Amino acid sequence: MSIRVRLVLSYIAMLLVPLVLFGLAVILISIATFGNLKSVFDVDFSQHGNPIKRVIDQEAENMAYIKAKIETEPDAFLQEEFVKDLNERFHKINMGLIIRKDQSITYVSSYLKDKEAGDTSQLPLYGTPPGKYQRNQGSLWITRQQDFLFSDQSKGTVFVFLNGGPFQKYLLQFSKTVFLTFIFILIATNGVLTYFVSRSIIRPLRALKRAAEDIKEGNLDFEIVPQSKDELGELSVAFEEMRRKLKKSVELQLQYEENRKELISNISHDLKTPVTAIKGYVEGIMDGVSNSPDKLDKYIRTIYNKAVDMDRLIDELFLFSKLDLGKVPFQFETVDLGNYVQDCAQELQFDMEKKGVQFTLTDLPQEPILVTADRDKLRRVLLNIIENAIKYSEEGNCQITLSVVRQDEFAVIQIKDRGQGISEEALPHIFDRFYRADPSRNTSTGGSGLGLAIAKQIIEEHSGRIGATSVLGMGTTVFMALPLYQGKGSEG
Repeated sequence: MSIRVRLVLSYIAMLLVPLVLFGLAVILISIATFGNLKSVFDVDFSQHGNPIKRVIDQEAENMAYIKAKIETEPDAFLQEEFVKDLNERFHKINMGLIIRKDQSITYVSSYLKDKEAGDTSQLPLYGTPPGKYQRNQGSLWITRQQDFLFSDQSKGTVFVFLNGGPFQKYLLQFSKTVFLTFIFILIATNGVLTYFVSRSIIRPLRALKRAAEDIKEGNLDFEIVPQSKDELGELSVAFEEMRRKLKKSVELQLQYEENRKELISNISHDLKTPVTAIKGYVEGIMDGVSNSPDKLDKYIRTIYNKAVDMDRLIDELFLFSKLDLGKVPFQFETVDLGNYVQDCAQELQFDMEKKGVQFTLTDLPQEPILVTADRDKLRRVLLNIIENAIKYSEEGNCQITLSVVRQDEFAVIQIKDRGQGISEEALPHIFDRFYRADPSRNTSTGGSGLGLAIAKQIIEEHSGRIGATSVLGMGTTVFMALPLYQGKGSEG
């Protein structure tokens, strides 16, 4: 659920939930007040079932009694005992009496006296039409007004009052309870919803803050787990992806730094050896050690060979650096790989025989196998691998087999030798720069250690892959897979 939807729902809940809870609270308060739910909604007009009906009937009965007394004995309303008895009848239904003769008040119910009786001068005039409920003052309500004449023809009025004080107190208390309940429900609902909604937003933000602080301190060994599927969850996923890439970049940078140090060390080692040899032979010549023409010629040839080794090492290092930086231009063209390998094999045949190498070309395809390749760079790959095979083969018993086959969507060149082989520990590293399985790093037998690394760089520029399999004492097979050409036309 997105944050926007969550906020909209929380706003709706903040509006509806308090209203629902308030309604339930009013019902519960009413039940607590009236005793049961039926009494809140149901009106039973039976005499025994409804107290309101009982009050109305009792009031009507009392008024009928008053009218009957007026007709027979109006002066009875001036008698104290009669009036008190009449007052007791009304007192049972929370009502009281006020009797007026002309403008004088002759009787007021005891519990309506003082402040509750209000200002009697505000009582309705004689002859006021009945049927209207009138309020005197305070909590007194006139429910009945019965006018009559005393025996001396003076004007008399009987007022029946309802004491609304208890009801008003109850209503005030009920209103306060309902109001406070509503305020409590409103605060509680908004507080709870705000807490849960804000927590669902703040917790992921705090996790991201801690992650940012860890990254700032250089600690990338942690994982950010998304806690939701909303925008913050998407942000956590993106943050975790950034952390992974950053960690990979740092590790790669550290590896590059380690490789750089190793490269400097290897270059220093491979250059130091021939330089030391050259220096020694030159000092021998200067000191007159080479006192014969044959020895002098031997010293000079050795110095030349060492210089050639250094020059080849520098060329290979320069080429590898340019390949690594992507600054070597490639002239790609469509090539029939079978014909191309056959042409290269014919060019190498004479040199191989001169070195005593049994060089064989097998499994050439009958149909053209077209690839996109740079002829010169691919030839450099073949030469590097073949030279490497010769160096690690026994002199006078070197057998190299070259073949081309088609496998799925790739054309595969295989170069197989019967040399000393490569151990399982060393095999994964033979295409690393400056790597040689020979721990002595003897350049006379192991080369510079850049030949296979250069081959790997060139094949990868062709969008291909290179690998090797080997068995100690049985030989090594190097394979190069190039993607087949998908267009039309060919060039041999």
